[in-house]
Amino acid sequence: MSDQKRLFLVDAYALIFRGYYAFIKNPRINSKGEDTSAIMGFMNSLLDVIKRERPDHLAVCFDKGGSVDRVEMYSEYKANRDETPEGIRTAIPHIYNILEAMHIPIMVEEGYEADDVIGTLSRQAEKEGYRTFMVTPDKDFAQLVTDNIFMYRPVFGGGYETWGIPEVKKKFEVETPMQVIDFLGMMGDSSDNIPGLPGVGEKTAKKFIKEFGSMENLLANTDQLKGKMREKVEASKELGMLSKELATIMLDVPVTFNAKDFELDHPDIEAVKNIFQELEFRRLTDNFLKTFATENQVATGQSNGTSKPSENTGTKATPKEVQSAGAGQFSLFGADPSSATQTETVSEFTRKTAETTSHFYQSVAPGMATKLFIKNLMNQTSVCFDTETTGLNPLTAELVGIAFSWEVGKGFYLPFPEDKNEAQALIEQLRPFFESETIEKIGQNLKYDIKVLAKYHVDVKGKLFDTMLAHYLINPDMRHNMDVLAETYLNYTPISITELIGKKGKNQLSMRDVPLEKQTEYAVEDADITLQLKEHFEKELGEANTQKLFDDIEIPLLRVLAAMEIEGINLDKKFLNSLSEDLNKDIVSLETKIYEAAGEEFNIASPKQLGIILFEKLKLVDKPKKTKTGQYATGEDILSYLAKDHEIIQNILDYRGLAKLKSTYVDALPTQVEPSTGRVHTDYMQTVAATGRLSSNNPNLQNIPIRTERGRQVRKAFVPRNGNYILLAADYSQIELRIIAALSKEETMIEAFKNGEDIHASTASKVFNVPLDEVTREQRSNAKTVNFGIIYGVSAFGLSNQTDLSRSESKELIETYYATYPKLRAYMSEQVDFARDNGYVQTVLGRRRYLKDINSRNAVVRGAAERNAVNAPIQGSAADIIKIAMINIYNKLQEGNYKTKMLLQVHDELVFDVYKPELGDMQTLIKTEMESAFKMDVPLDVEVDTGLNWLEAH
Repeated sequence: MSDQKRLFLVDAYALIFRGYYAFIKNPRINSKGEDTSAIMGFMNSLLDVIKRERPDHLAVCFDKGGSVDRVEMYSEYKANRDETPEGIRTAIPHIYNILEAMHIPIMVEEGYEADDVIGTLSRQAEKEGYRTFMVTPDKDFAQLVTDNIFMYRPVFGGGYETWGIPEVKKKFEVETPMQVIDFLGMMGDSSDNIPGLPGVGEKTAKKFIKEFGSMENLLANTDQLKGKMREKVEASKELGMLSKELATIMLDVPVTFNAKDFELDHPDIEAVKNIFQELEFRRLTDNFLKTFATENQVATGQSNGTSKPSENTGTKATPKEVQSAGAGQFSLFGADPSSATQTETVSEFTRKTAETTSHFYQSVAPGMATKLFIKNLMNQTSVCFDTETTGLNPLTAELVGIAFSWEVGKGFYLPFPEDKNEAQALIEQLRPFFESETIEKIGQNLKYDIKVLAKYHVDVKGKLFDTMLAHYLINPDMRHNMDVLAETYLNYTPISITELIGKKGKNQLSMRDVPLEKQTEYAVEDADITLQLKEHFEKELGEANTQKLFDDIEIPLLRVLAAMEIEGINLDKKFLNSLSEDLNKDIVSLETKIYEAAGEEFNIASPKQLGIILFEKLKLVDKPKKTKTGQYATGEDILSYLAKDHEIIQNILDYRGLAKLKSTYVDALPTQVEPSTGRVHTDYMQTVAATGRLSSNNPNLQNIPIRTERGRQVRKAFVPRNGNYILLAADYSQIELRIIAALSKEETMIEAFKNGEDIHASTASKVFNVPLDEVTREQRSNAKTVNFGIIYGVSAFGLSNQTDLSRSESKELIETYYATYPKLRAYMSEQVDFARDNGYVQTVLGRRRYLKDINSRNAVVRGAAERNAVNAPIQGSAADIIKIAMINIYNKLQEGNYKTKMLLQVHDELVFDVYKPELGDMQTLIKTEMESAFKMDVPLDVEVDTGLNWLEAH
């Protein structure tokens, strides 16, 4: 495979448009008054692909005259497109001239789109043994992906990712990339004005693909659809087939892949320089000359974790597929093209590096030099530091060195001896710095550093500034790892850790094996860049009105989470081993029942074999659904529908559930016990969920299933540290409903909560117009579904799927609900209006959720943003409130010198390891602090329980 030649086909207009709009708030205008934004953006992106990938063959593909065939099929095709901006129209001739001077073939055919040209060429090249990479962000190209044809896509936040067959299958939830055509045909595309099937959005399209496999199979089986959806689809069969045809990329354009013509040739240097000079591209000229100065470019890779990990990627160094590398990357792949702060710092996008930037990084020798350094360090008021370690696990990693910087472009590296006693002696010299209350400490993902230093019995005190957390509040939807931030905001590409230790694998070095000079350059650069990012983000926190949230919530919480992660939770491995054996017996029992019903043994985990048994041998369904490949569909949604009528199918579903529970949790959790502590230590990530919720990882303790009896039993494995302790679980009751009642100022709902009523029964009483004491179980259940569903924008269709109500009954119930709670509906509308005007919504504490699609012309995309406009402030406010409670409880535990420890946060629940003599105090303290964390018109209510395991306490 390594000898297989690679062809890169560039979707010209996709890159040109993105480059142009990246500068929309700060256009590049030369002295002649020409807008050169589109040219610059495109060229820097093209040069970056060449520099990074050194393709054997390359071509740039353009549209010309639109798609004649598609317009003939559907006159409205792309009819809603805005006129091409003047800055792009005038850029095209210049781009053509530059490509010709660079000897890069331009592939264009009158009456065809670039998609069709790329599709045709990629198939031709594949037949000749090439691997083709389609350089485009356009998801439509996913239909072309094969074993040798890939998408080479920009990633939001910086960098590229390569989509092969597995990525396409995961992204679109299909079994083969060809089904992407059916997916696009079903949901339509507002940007191309492809109509799609009425009422079918992304979620429904994916559901249909799983159930029916293709547009044709869907249209042939509309009798299996319900209500209005059936009516709409049956009435739109021709429209559906037309949409699929419009979405299909053509593979028969009259263009030819001629390998020799497509070879990446050496450009006419002088001709390109002359064009750039005319356009006044000075730095772009430098970038161009550097790109073609050498035939060997080293691409960046992924760290093995000898440096501090990032919450987003697991390592400080960014994997190649998510890393912005090389000059010009921002114009195509930058974070948010509308952000003015980024265009102010990139200056024609020539990336700075340690080699091209003046700096002074120095290692500190032992003895007197170290003493003088520490004396100087103690005179500072604000210092950035960064630990270099032997591994990613802070509980076991040892210090290799610590870098310090307090002046831009300057810094120091203090290497640590391998001997543990000597290392501890050195950290003791630094203890006054770390425990100083008057020196601000700056870092990127400081939680990691705090946990590493805790191993050396050092407590990091004083004011903290974490650049990762700061950027999360400024731009929650972007990546927050240091390399991306450096490239986006500082136009700087840091040293890749693979340059020091090699790529991940058995031959990878430890940071200890790296020469001191290289350690110094790498480590101090991290501290220096983080210091510069801090200066940048400090201003932006104020501009986004998130400084208080940063200072009062996220930074204090960082210390709380570090303590919880260090503490870990005790796990009863014997119980899990016993549960695993029980599950195995259950699974074997189910296997036996399934084989008896089937009349033979087969691989139950094989969808193909299962389909044959169920639908050919047993003939359980007259017209079974098939996938695109002709295989019977046996997904959970299909089988769940049939389970009530066929015992074998219920047994198969039970078998699947138990097998997953066993492999994912019961067998996996014991392997995740840290040998040095004997406990499980999850990592809580603050910068993943845009709503502000925490995420749990390695292991994920927030997703342990609790809906089934066997699933709930997993919680029994989590136990107190010893017999002197007991677990306590404190859970907010219906916090999201209380928040929406308070935010909407809906008096009826507020009074119900104040009176301590069962809110679901209260709602049922009002919407069904029956006395509270006469509300039936079913009425309460339906009211509960609406109560929680309203927050997520439930529709009549969705409600009918979740209840026994018909579509019309569901519609009537929702209308009655809104009539009962009119202020609730008004609040929801106000939130959407606010988002349209401001581009974001916010929580009770000012946490912003940016909604870039709130004014999208695509109704499906816009609808999702509107639902987020309502949901994000509620979910986010709940997250903010429990964070406040965690901070306050932690502080009280510290102040009181209690032995009780906070262990877990699982959504609206906190779990504690309570020292038994402190139990009475803890029950009062925890409940009080949680209920008083934030004052609203609606009282917060917390349920507290205890037990000898998590299940008993929950």
